[in-house]
Amino acid sequence: MATETAGQPQTTGPAATAPARTPDVRPMRADARRNYERLLTEARTAFTEHGTDTSLEDIARRAGVGIGTLYRHFPNRTALMGAVFQGEVDALLTHARELADAPQPCAALVEWLRAIITHATTYRGLSRALMTASADDSSGMARCSVPMREAGGALLTRAQQAGAVRPDVNISDLMQLTNGIALAVEESPDDPKLADRLLTLTLRGLKGENR
Repeated sequence: MATETAGQPQTTGPAATAPARTPDVRPMRADARRNYERLLTEARTAFTEHGTDTSLEDIARRAGVGIGTLYRHFPNRTALMGAVFQGEVDALLTHARELADAPQPCAALVEWLRAIITHATTYRGLSRALMTASADDSSGMARCSVPMREAGGALLTRAQQAGAVRPDVNISDLMQLTNGIALAVEESPDDPKLADRLLTLTLRGLKGENR
């Protein structure tokens, strides 16, 4: 039954307290799931062999589906990249949790940054995509960059609280710097020690005055 208070209709009775119904989420059909998994497998292989700018049409062909099927699952390249790299991101997030109580917070932070560089240089073009995604939370890569910033922020805060890292360092800048190092490593495949040298330079700039 409806009544009015101050000119606004009010509903009383059971309808007033009934919770809003959540739309049903249909599970993916078996054939769609197979296509999805094949696309991820072929995309991972193609990104490893040829880089993240490889042809999406070629990925679809290798998966045995049409390009329309690829776009139904992944509306753009960055969405596909985010799905492909989710497993590696999950491993990095797990590693960050493992380092959360490390006795040397700054060393833990640097170890995690080194792991990011190793991950990013596995796929040519990934470091550049991560740099772009870090400034756009609506990007298809945000599913990777947002939780990474949160995990890195926790490690950074702990290092700052220990006085090992300057208080004016923020995680967004640090992640951009790390991705920049990964990009430099990607462009210098014949210099295997480049990442460590650049990380050492970074650490000198990060350290607090009492360290």
